Formats: sequence, structure tokens, C-alpha cells
Amino acid sequence: MNAVAFEWRAIEDERVNGIYIYKQNMTQEASELSHYKTIDNRFTTHYLDNEIKPDTAYTYSFKTFSKEAESQMSEAKVINSLPVLQSVVWIQSIQNMPRTAKIIWRPHTNQKVKSYIIERRTLEEEKWSKIATVDGRLNAEFIDVDLKDEYVYKYRVLVLTYDGITSTPSEIVQVVTKALPISIKHIVATTNLPRKIEINWEKSTTEDFSFYHLYKSETSDGTYELIAKLYNPTFTDVIEEDGKEYFYRVSAVEKNGLESIHDKISIQGITLIKPEIPSLVEAKVVDNKIEIKWNNKDTRVKKYTVIKKAKTGWFDAKDEEFVDITGKKFLDPEIGPNITYYYQVFAIDEFGIKSEPSIEVEIKTPNTVANNVKKEEPKELSKKTQSKEVEVIVPTQDFN
Repeated sequence: MNAVAFEWRAIEDERVNGIYIYKQNMTQEASELSHYKTIDNRFTTHYLDNEIKPDTAYTYSFKTFSKEAESQMSEAKVINSLPVLQSVVWIQSIQNMPRTAKIIWRPHTNQKVKSYIIERRTLEEEKWSKIATVDGRLNAEFIDVDLKDEYVYKYRVLVLTYDGITSTPSEIVQVVTKALPISIKHIVATTNLPRKIEINWEKSTTEDFSFYHLYKSETSDGTYELIAKLYNPTFTDVIEEDGKEYFYRVSAVEKNGLESIHDKISIQGITLIKPEIPSLVEAKVVDNKIEIKWNNKDTRVKKYTVIKKAKTGWFDAKDEEFVDITGKKFLDPEIGPNITYYYQVFAIDEFGIKSEPSIEVEIKTPNTVANNVKKEEPKELSKKTQSKEVEVIVPTQDFN
């Protein structure tokens, strides 16, 4: 395929100094028989030409030379080099693999085969690209990795011999990589549950489905963190905050690890917000009692809690908590003369979620108020009392 060898009888004429070799490439129109090589020894009887192309016709002629003269040209010899090897005669592709293509073929029968050259192109490409070399005549497969999902690739194989000859291309085979799982649809997240968010979605219809991935972020376009690997289409996210907002994404993962597209749909979930803050409407001393009234239109509210603080000295303060108040009025009979009291009201819903505190109202009792402070707690109110020493630095805002 890439060499021509010549042999002739030994030259006995002592006048001969050497041999001229003439060569012509018959496939080139402008080519003509011209001097090609010189052998400077009349005892040489062999010549090997390695500058040969496969499947090409060449004409050779020879003549001897001395110091004074040259012989006539020998008879021309036309030689056609052998054609290149044919590539493998059987090749097949393995379809529907995840981001991978596999090509197998029957090993070449020619013992001169050193390796196989793998070429690839896509439907968008016009030229073939060499992507790999598989060494060893008996090696008969190639696996291409890191491919695109659901994408068409074409492959062919060429044979490389030990003397550097590359065969003709094999038959072309096509591979379509596996598609991603079907994206998850109909994802919903709750907005009305206390300190938790439930996420539900439609069951995956992917044939070789394995599990779900659930992602979470504090903003819709923020960084999503994988928080759960699930086998059922539901998840409860427990959150120790009221009115906390999160965004969720769900993907399906198949048995080979391919994951569905999930960055196009984000679902917002919110834990139940705190109840509406009570609005204080009146605070006054009535019949040796302090009366506090408020409004609240939140239908979720089931009861109220009142926090009472009493300033009994420059550095002394007393806190009390009155719970399970079902109305919108509170009467405090335990008051003394010339004492400043502070009150705040909290709304409580059926789940025990507490609203933010109302504004703090300040009431100072006159000197004429009878001392109603008792050692025992009144039975009609549930009360929690704590005594502590605090330093009062800035007075609270006045009640309006």
C-alpha cells in the first residue's frame, strides 16, 4: 500500500559507478518521468521506495552511469500500489443511554491493524472530528461520555496499520442519547398552616423513575438548596417561625441519575402569619380597678393575653401575665395608689400562635385609689407572676 521494492542482477561492468532511478506518478497529469534517486554503488541490487500513496500507479525506469557516460534508459515498469484497507465490516451502536454512546464492532482480520480511530459529528456539523484512538486489533468497543441529553450523534471507525496507513471509513452509525425525565407538574405549597409548609405535586410518569429531589430557597431567584430525597410526592417542611416565606422546586430523578428540568417553576409557601395585633381603644381607672378595652377583627383569634408591668420604685418592677381572656376587655382589681402600670395585649389563635404586642399603655393611679393588691391570685383569672429588678431608663410612650 505504501512501498515498492525492486531487485536486479548484479552489474559486472567495472566502468559503472552507480544507477539513476526515474519515477513518474501516473495519476498526476503534469507529471513526467524524471530523475528521482541515485544509487552510488554498482554492487547494489535492491531498492525500496517508501514514498508511495495507496492505490496509485507509478512508472519507473533505470540506467547506469560512469564518469564519462550514461547507459540507455531501461524498459519502463508500471506498478500500481495496493488500495488501503477496508475498515471494519460490522459496526453497531447502543441507543438510549444517559449522556453516553456506545459503539461496538467486529475486530479487523488483518494482522497489520494497530488501532482504531473513532470519528464523530452531530447533525449540525459538516466535518468529522477525531475523538479517540482505541489501541489493539482485538479491542472492539468505544464508550463516549459527557454528551448532551436527547441528542443525535453520528460515528464511524477507521483502521490504522502499523506502517501508518489509515483505512477507509466504516459504515456510519447513529446514537440518540436518553431524554431527561419528564418535568414535575402541578406543584402546590400551603400558605395557611401553623409553622409548617406542605408541598405536594403530581406523581412522576417517567417510566424508570427512581426518586424526587426537593429544593428550597428564601427568594424566588436565589440559591436553591437540596433539602430532601423523596419517594412520595409530598413533603412537610417544619418551620419554627410565623409568616415565614420560602420557595420550592421539585425534580424527578431516574435510575441512571438523570434529573428533570426544574429551574423554571418555583412555588411559594408561607407559614401561617401571626394574628392581627389588638388595637387598644380605652384604658382608665374605674371603681378602684383599671379597665383595658381593645378591638380585633381577626376571625382566627380565640383568646387574648395581657401583660402587666408595675413600677413600684426607682429600680423595682413587677411583671404579670393574664392568659385565656376570651373577651375584648380586661379588669385589673389588683392596683395600688400612686403606682404607674403598663399594659400590652396579645391575640392568640386556635394553634397558639401569638400576635405581636399591642402598643403599651401607661396608667398612673391617683393617691385616692384604695389599695386592692392581694397576696393571693384572683380565682376568676389565670395569672403568671414574676418579680424582678429592672432599671427604668426611658419612660414608654404615652397612650393616645
